[in-house]
Amino acid sequence: MGLSTGIMGKADIALAGPGTSYQTLFPYHAEFCALSEFRKKPGFGAELRSGMGGHAVLYLNGVRLDRAARYPVLRLCAPDEAPEQHGVGISVNEHYRNANWIAVEGRDFLLRGALEEGEPLTRASYARTQARAQAMGIFEGVEFHPHLFRDKPHGMSDREYMYEISVASDYGVRFGRDAYCARVPLDHARMGAIVDYLNALNRPYQEGRRIYTWKIFTDNCVHVGHNALAAAGVWAPWPTGQSPMLAAFKFPVPKNTFVDLMLRTNDLPLEAPDALYADHAALQALLRWGSLPVGPGALAVAEPAVARNEIYDVSRRLKLIFYDNPFWGPYRPRFNRIFADPRYTDLRANLRHFAARYVAAKRQGKGPHPAFTARYEAHIAHAAAQASAMLAALGEAA
Repeated sequence: MGLSTGIMGKADIALAGPGTSYQTLFPYHAEFCALSEFRKKPGFGAELRSGMGGHAVLYLNGVRLDRAARYPVLRLCAPDEAPEQHGVGISVNEHYRNANWIAVEGRDFLLRGALEEGEPLTRASYARTQARAQAMGIFEGVEFHPHLFRDKPHGMSDREYMYEISVASDYGVRFGRDAYCARVPLDHARMGAIVDYLNALNRPYQEGRRIYTWKIFTDNCVHVGHNALAAAGVWAPWPTGQSPMLAAFKFPVPKNTFVDLMLRTNDLPLEAPDALYADHAALQALLRWGSLPVGPGALAVAEPAVARNEIYDVSRRLKLIFYDNPFWGPYRPRFNRIFADPRYTDLRANLRHFAARYVAAKRQGKGPHPAFTARYEAHIAHAAAQASAMLAALGEAA
């Protein structure tokens, strides 16, 4: 297995032009974040340390919590509800007893808690984040497995301890972890499919019909993020509940999934109708939604752990392994290529790249089936027009 590099990039994508941002261009989008290990310093709160396999969270822009449910239930923002201004982060943790996932409102709080941009993490700002998380009711309706409270510090309530052991994993994830995030543009219908999938996943636990048990090989944090994206036609679902002996040879891990998602949404051969027709997930996405997994706006964003830090040890490299051969495996060069080529990280470069690809796609021959060909040609024409309009909004010629 290979270890992560120290590549870090700009945290958000602010664009020239009044009011033009990634969120305004892509109000409905998902963001899969692979998170490194963390090392909490001793002597303050619970003593915690994670493994180098890391963690993953999924952020959904254009989605809100249904507060009336008093349990993690999602609802999709309507197009007239300013979806660009709302979002939730989805986290899976072995702590939960009656939920597969929980939700945290707001990308900023998911990633940096109550910290302002550039603010150091001190004991005071850490406590402020804890207080805000409790006020937000992140774990409303959620129970933790009883054995977790055996190590609870004296004088701390069970509820306080739940929030304490969840920092840097369920919220404020950059307090002690590096983050590598892959943004995937969606639309109202496809985001709706993700919302429906996640709500259905939690329902048996919400209704008390099942008790959640996290399993590293067969039901981990990446399974949920991967399969939520599969519900939107990004790729094929990853099966859960397999035999652990079988699954141990191939199971999803955060850093591999980040790379796979970036390449799937950027490098799928949209100029080759025959190849798309042979790709079952891409074919179904085109026939159901008139869209493809590949297209403009699928960008990589890398954000480091908070540097000025009283709570977590960030002085040494934070490890995040690939599940791959460290000598000739493909994932390390693929990861390095993503952060070396601006078309994966810069929106303008990305849009110019896809505008050229759509021109090439229009020159291709017909697909292997009339219904597919009609959907394919309509999608290419529509996506090309969208890319041109976005470039124009950024003050560039297509």
